[in-house]
Amino acid sequence: MASNQGNEQGKGGAGSSQKAGESGSGKGPAKRGFAAMNEEQQREIASKGGQAAHQKGTAHEFDSEEARRAGQKGGEAVSRNREHMAEIGRKGGESRQSAQRANESRGGTAARSGGTGRQGEKDEGEKS
Repeated sequence: MASNQGNEQGKGGAGSSQKAGESGSGKGPAKRGFAAMNEEQQREIASKGGQAAHQKGTAHEFDSEEARRAGQKGGEAVSRNREHMAEIGRKGGESRQSAQRANESRGGTAARSGGTGRQGEKDEGEKS
């Protein structure tokens, strides 16, 4: 009977520790292993793996054409997401608009008019 109690305690102890981890964070089970490490430790281990692959000769190295194709595929995948592209466009428009407002508040309207052409003409007129 003592062995049964030990098994029950072992099961209960393990189960309760998992439940405590789950309920403590509210986001599921606690991270373990590689995922539980901080970013610096993960990078260090990953770096060692990459170095070992290069030494062994099994590491993959992209040539420029292969890298170009991979980037193109990624760009195509991102651009299929219309919501994402619309958000990018909105942010760009907002950024440009805020830059124009900042420029206007400093009194610099030449940049908005397309350059310093007009201002240069005034300077030449004033100099003569």
